Amino acid sequence: MKPTLLFLVVGAAGLCWGQAPPDCKPNALNIPEAKYPCIFPDNRVMYRVIAPNAQSVRVGNTNLTKGPDNIWSGTTAQPAVEGFHYYGVNIDGATVADPSTRTYFGSGWWNSGIEIPAPDQEFYQPKEVPRGRVSEQWYFSKITGKWRRCFVYTPPGYDGSRNKYPVFYLLHGWGEDETAWFNQGRVDFIMDNLIAEKKAKPMIIVMDNLNAVRPGESATRFASRGLVPDPSDRPAPPPAPRAAAGAPGAAGAPGAARAGQPARAGGGMLGNSAFTEMMLTDLIPMIEKTYRALPGAANRAMAGLSMGGGQTRSTTMAHLDKFAYIGLFSGGNISMAEIKDPAAFKKQIKAVFFGNGQAEGGTAASKPAAEELKKAGINAVFYESPRTAHEFLTWRRCLREFAPLLFK
Repeated sequence: MKPTLLFLVVGAAGLCWGQAPPDCKPNALNIPEAKYPCIFPDNRVMYRVIAPNAQSVRVGNTNLTKGPDNIWSGTTAQPAVEGFHYYGVNIDGATVADPSTRTYFGSGWWNSGIEIPAPDQEFYQPKEVPRGRVSEQWYFSKITGKWRRCFVYTPPGYDGSRNKYPVFYLLHGWGEDETAWFNQGRVDFIMDNLIAEKKAKPMIIVMDNLNAVRPGESATRFASRGLVPDPSDRPAPPPAPRAAAGAPGAAGAPGAARAGQPARAGGGMLGNSAFTEMMLTDLIPMIEKTYRALPGAANRAMAGLSMGGGQTRSTTMAHLDKFAYIGLFSGGNISMAEIKDPAAFKKQIKAVFFGNGQAEGGTAASKPAAEELKKAGINAVFYESPRTAHEFLTWRRCLREFAPLLFK
């Protein structure tokens, strides 16, 4: 097995030896000079991998064929769905990242990434506008008994000024970590563009890791898949092969399984009380001490995608005196039956947002829930991302729609 992996690691240089078809454009997430994977105008994807000693190479459902140059090649049969997708290369049964792309932590491991152009992609692209910054912040948590890391977006103009800003706490989903929103989600580009267009107010955004447990508690619910040995007492079956980006059965394809999503919002593992306690005891005080953050519920928003939406729901509904804005991105909804005091809820919560992808099936529940809240006089907004499923383009679009509602 060692020779196979050795050739894969050096394959990034080899990918530049062959020329891609003229109408197949290199993936925007490829490392410098890598020509593959590349994307055809119809959004089919061609992969090429150097693994001369391998017996089989597959990307999702696409079996690659070994050529006379010892390079394995293949093109997806169906167009990929627009947006960002994780993928891996399976070589003789071992799934590894493609060395030709940058890597992204999702679904419990470091994956390769591919970006299929979307018709509205300008909103998450870098532009010649004033830029904010994303910085790494370490702090010690008394609740978890460990050092923790979060990433903090500060808006254009923060450095060098004395202004104070409201704070938006933004969570990732299961199998991801605190890097997800500024890597896969492009939160800084989205916010810089919205602020420059005066569609959103300048704000601080805190991206923490929702995988928090108290000392002595099991963290296996958050564990990566494929660890040796399996960290749980009852090892889960190995994951099914991942389909090529946007192909049938792939994350981001209509009818796809929700990658890395073991349960829906509102119950079980999605209501982590340790994170809520840590957030209120450690994270918020640290942010308000370290950054020029405006205090108080009126200056705090919380949102999350998938499992992070479930955590947002759990945290905010239990502490309505701490937040004024709630966003659930593919993270369920809030019904009137769950609101014990509608008058108090309406007074405290300035906006509630439910969003999901058209292809993931959340509209049937979330849209009526938002309409029910509206009838009660609560500022509730529902958004459906066209053509997308349980994936980052859905959540980038949700962020674009939710951020302008904040701190008005």
